Amino acid sequence: MKSANLCWGHRYMWLRIHQLPPRHQHESHILMRFPMPAGLTVAGCRAILISLTRRHEALRTTFPADGGPRQRVHAPGPWPIAQASVERDGTPSPAEVVEELSARPFDLAAEWPIRACVITSGGVPKQVVLVFNHLAVDMWTLERIEQELWTQAEGVASRRPASLGPVRHQPADLARWEATAEAAGLAADALAYWEKQIALLPADPFAARRRAAPPEEARHATLTSPSLLDAGRRIAARLKVWPSAVHLAAHTALLAAYTGQGAVGQLAFAGNRGSHPFQDVLTCMFSPMLMRVGCSDDPPFSELVRRVADENEQAARHAYVPYDEVVELVAREGSRRGEPVRLGSEVNFLNQRTLACGGRRTTFAWNRAPEAWAHYGADTYLRIDEWRDAVVLGLQAASSVMDAAAMEAFLRGHEALLLAHDDPAADLRVSQVAELAGFDPAGTPAAGPAVPAAAAGPAVQALTGAVCQVHGLAGVDPSDGYVLAGGRVLRAPEVLARLRERGWEGLTPRALAEPTPLAVLAGLLAPVRPSAADPES
Repeated sequence: MKSANLCWGHRYMWLRIHQLPPRHQHESHILMRFPMPAGLTVAGCRAILISLTRRHEALRTTFPADGGPRQRVHAPGPWPIAQASVERDGTPSPAEVVEELSARPFDLAAEWPIRACVITSGGVPKQVVLVFNHLAVDMWTLERIEQELWTQAEGVASRRPASLGPVRHQPADLARWEATAEAAGLAADALAYWEKQIALLPADPFAARRRAAPPEEARHATLTSPSLLDAGRRIAARLKVWPSAVHLAAHTALLAAYTGQGAVGQLAFAGNRGSHPFQDVLTCMFSPMLMRVGCSDDPPFSELVRRVADENEQAARHAYVPYDEVVELVAREGSRRGEPVRLGSEVNFLNQRTLACGGRRTTFAWNRAPEAWAHYGADTYLRIDEWRDAVVLGLQAASSVMDAAAMEAFLRGHEALLLAHDDPAADLRVSQVAELAGFDPAGTPAAGPAVPAAAAGPAVQALTGAVCQVHGLAGVDPSDGYVLAGGRVLRAPEVLARLRERGWEGLTPRALAEPTPLAVLAGLLAPVRPSAADPES
């Protein structure tokens, strides 16, 4: 059995999954449906799926945490593949089987990160549904898997088996390269860049807007706009940038106008496939990158687009880095300032131009509350999907920084801002964006959240003991934060597991990663409830 460290691209998703309670972890799963060509048997479908996992080690890898999280590659062979019929024959329906496969959290330490169901009609395969653990795949990976499955399915159905190219590199090969001196040098340069950027950020970008609200209360709204599609592309062509830069600039202008900050920081996402010799590895390789854009001089929109494009290029050069070490930089900066540093907002641009969403006019809609996302603890997340027929803006925001009216103003303001700049003569400054979006004036900064008192002895002893046990430390100072005391963010889930063994719960990896003293963090602990062992609790 092959073993290797986590790849750098695994680490963001590793931490994100462990931040969620088990009942919400399924929301990070990826579900894909593949129609099957005529002439394929159930046995043929199973053979194709087994071949897929034989070729790609990422799909037969588990992720044990003890002693530090690792990849453990299992030997190829048969694996559980469900089957469901559309006939009413007394067996669970396809919808029921797929729901069970997609709603159950993956056992990272023991279960392969792929589940499958072959859906039949009259015994003939019609569709294969795959559920992936996000640790194993990213968008690039999924596109390759889809191509490979279809090529093999057509070949088997036509009795002319397809010849697939060799798999040159596996995730373990990438992990070994990431442990070399060459990779360490690249990471050191990238971390130095991040350290400088983090030092220039405000501690709380939403300080003037933050209000008391339940920490896990959030909303999710969507605006679909066919008009934005061509307008964004025309603006991009005129300013000689990608459409993504135009949308990121609009979001930056709105954030600056809403928060009143002179510098806007946001986390965008990078695929990280052009940064090393293993670009063709099928695994999860994306991570967030910090973009900091100065707005204190009230730039016009054309200048803001240029700054965003330049900053995006610079950030992308430094994006390939162990994300947990970036989190540790943020924790150390918080310790230096004496308060947590919040990175604020996430933004993700996805090109879906080969698919249509059915958008015919501008529509605004409220969606189900994003409970899983709220557990992660970010302030806002904007997803920009550029489809073949429309642009869809999806905004998730914590109630502590945006109420419903502000969220709708944000999305409609994004559309209004870009449609206004479809006119080459328009070039609004940031100071004009608040009026365009209809934002209410920001109030005075609210008082920070109440700091819990230092805990009593047993909770402090349990927490410091778990930190020492996991990291092999002789002792830690309870007045230090977790990172300052020598704790590694990547091993925070293991610390929480050791705490549970000692009878305590109440912390998350994100809470441990903040600069809060361990003695104060211990005040959030509570004895483990009898029902806490239930995965649905």
